[in-house]
Amino acid sequence: MKTYLCEVRQIAQILRSEYPHFTDVLVNWTQDFQHASVLNSNAYEDTYGVYSLLAGLGSKRVLKSNDISELRSFYNQEQTWLFGHLGYDLKNKLERLTSQHPSNFEFGDFCFFEPEIVVVQKRGQDEVTFFGENEDLIALFIEKLKQFKLTKTTLPKLEARMQKEEYLTAIQSLKNEIQWGNIYEINYCQEFYANQVELDATSTYSMLNQKSAMPFSAFYKLQNDFLMCASPERFFTKRGDKVYSQPIKGTIKRGYSIQEDEALKNELRSDLKEQSENVMIVDLVRNDLSRTASRGSVKVDELFGVYQFPQVHQLISTVSSTLSKNFDIFDLIATTFPMGSMTGAPKISAMQLADQYEKSRRELYSGSVGYISPEGDADFNVIIRSLMYSATNKYLSLTVGGAITDLAEPEKEYEECLLKAKAIFELGEK
Repeated sequence: MKTYLCEVRQIAQILRSEYPHFTDVLVNWTQDFQHASVLNSNAYEDTYGVYSLLAGLGSKRVLKSNDISELRSFYNQEQTWLFGHLGYDLKNKLERLTSQHPSNFEFGDFCFFEPEIVVVQKRGQDEVTFFGENEDLIALFIEKLKQFKLTKTTLPKLEARMQKEEYLTAIQSLKNEIQWGNIYEINYCQEFYANQVELDATSTYSMLNQKSAMPFSAFYKLQNDFLMCASPERFFTKRGDKVYSQPIKGTIKRGYSIQEDEALKNELRSDLKEQSENVMIVDLVRNDLSRTASRGSVKVDELFGVYQFPQVHQLISTVSSTLSKNFDIFDLIATTFPMGSMTGAPKISAMQLADQYEKSRRELYSGSVGYISPEGDADFNVIIRSLMYSATNKYLSLTVGGAITDLAEPEKEYEECLLKAKAIFELGEK
């Protein structure tokens, strides 16, 4: 195995705490590169995470494909850092599925790149370390860091792809599918969009992260396509042979006081509808992980944990497994993607019905961005609460969704979509 960090020269070590806009400058710096990924935990506590901040900038090698076996070969050529994404439509390669709606982006099913520069901040440490071969380039970043001023930006108004009545009708139709026994639960999504948009993606991400700092936040650039992600959800992380997945199902608004917050958290924790949504997906994740797990190793570490975020409280469960010696990280991706929290159950039937009833292509939404390390460890998020922007097509997109069960009330599901998109809508014009 090639040990990437030991073979390149350590260029600079600085204290992130001395520069409050460190991540903003790092994101701004991505404008100098065709490929870039900045993964930012916003200092949330995380039992399973290794890095508070991790970024890959530039590209020595790039693989854009839809075949997981090609990704395995690509990684095995040079076992170094890989950063990249898994697009939702990778499902069409992994299963016999299709997507009927047109695409407005060029992200592709997946793309991974080996970066020129890696930026690392481990959890619990202020020190940030750069690794790369171009000392002058990193010195330039240090100068930018000292001079940086955050530029504020405003989003254009986003238009709903479907009218509210269309959404309510679709939810009722999906409840009929549930009552007929075709599915038990489905994640149903709607898009808000704008055309002919000139957008500074780096400033937009900084403003979004300021308003809605999340543990699986990411800024991702693939040439002229951008993702500005404020995700609270982990798809999975792999540490050695241990795998942890943390699906989210269950949402409630924040309160205006500590007392109201506590009351809302208790309401969420005891809500039978939210619990049923969550436990269905936990069972699905257990089943997915069992396909690559050592016998008897799949377990639920936490069920119905209530976690607090800037706009909402979420119901999160943790499922773990031990990866069998017969499988690797790429088998794990192939057998668990897309994540159950973004599909429903049964998984394939839910994905078929979602494509039938939704009015737009999900693109990266419901997919994932993350990394694979030189040691074969990995961490991937769930792409939700995110903006996508095509500088080529001048197209801006926000997709939001929610779990639909037999207990779903269409009006409340619509309101929950708006709640999840609240932080992004508030970046728009007044």
